[in-house]
Amino acid sequence: MALRVAFQMDPIETVDIDADSSFRLALEAQSLGHDIYYYTPDMLAVEEGRVTAKGRKMTLRRERGNHVDLGSMEHLDLHGFDVIWLRQDPPFDMGYVTTTHLLDLLAGDALVVNDPFWVRNYPEKLLMLQFPDLIPPTTIARDLDTLKAFRAKHGDVIVKPLYGNGGAGVFRLTPDDRNIASLHEMFTGINREPLIIQKFLPDVSNGDKRVILVDGDPIGAINRVPAEGETRSNMHVGGRPEPVALTDRDIEICKAIGPLLREKGQVFVGIDVIGDYLTEINVTSPTGIQELERFDGVNVAGAIWDAIQRRLDA
Repeated sequence: MALRVAFQMDPIETVDIDADSSFRLALEAQSLGHDIYYYTPDMLAVEEGRVTAKGRKMTLRRERGNHVDLGSMEHLDLHGFDVIWLRQDPPFDMGYVTTTHLLDLLAGDALVVNDPFWVRNYPEKLLMLQFPDLIPPTTIARDLDTLKAFRAKHGDVIVKPLYGNGGAGVFRLTPDDRNIASLHEMFTGINREPLIIQKFLPDVSNGDKRVILVDGDPIGAINRVPAEGETRSNMHVGGRPEPVALTDRDIEICKAIGPLLREKGQVFVGIDVIGDYLTEINVTSPTGIQELERFDGVNVAGAIWDAIQRRLDA
């Protein structure tokens, strides 16, 4: 049965059609015969108790420079849709958080993926704290003395903003580096949030693995290898994607976290694994679908839509 589907995302006109996961999800929905619409987060509203958005129906094609046709702007009552995709990119700021509160009001009418209540309550670098046996030594603090004590204990560390994304603001401090106070001063001057500091994992030189889970089950992984002379492996900063198989440890990690993700409506999740350690659980706007499909020949987007259909049928 054809579904009415709306994507809340960044401008569709400027996406990289060979890498963007939202584009791939929408293209698969179109191939299944669903009606697909698009709106940006700033067009979301609640009008006298109804969640609405100003958006357009879209038709997609895999053609660079000509990948989307948009219909006329419409006033969309989102209660009349079957599925709403929460797909705008971070930053995970109050604007992002507010959209999750508004989308909460669709409960019982439309299925929002991923479930906005738990997206809001399970940001990437905090959800992993529920699994202390799976993560590297980690401290979250704003107090400089606490950060210094962790650094003194572990020596080689990574410092990053708690709600950062795409590798932005990630610093490696080796034992002889003297910049922790300066970094603390810079970060605390920008916002009121704590920092996250973790023991540096040398295995990152072999890659930072992105494992994709669909409704709590792993479907495959890609390896993101840092560029020469770079600590960060994010593809936004030059990380190179490579094919990789799931290890026994990867599967162990997924079995530990999968039931919680499934219970909380996190249908499409990308976790980061370095060596034997879980380092992030990405629920806001995960990526990696297209790279995994090219490497492994699996229809990841199709598996995600199958999971959504099962939830609609339940």
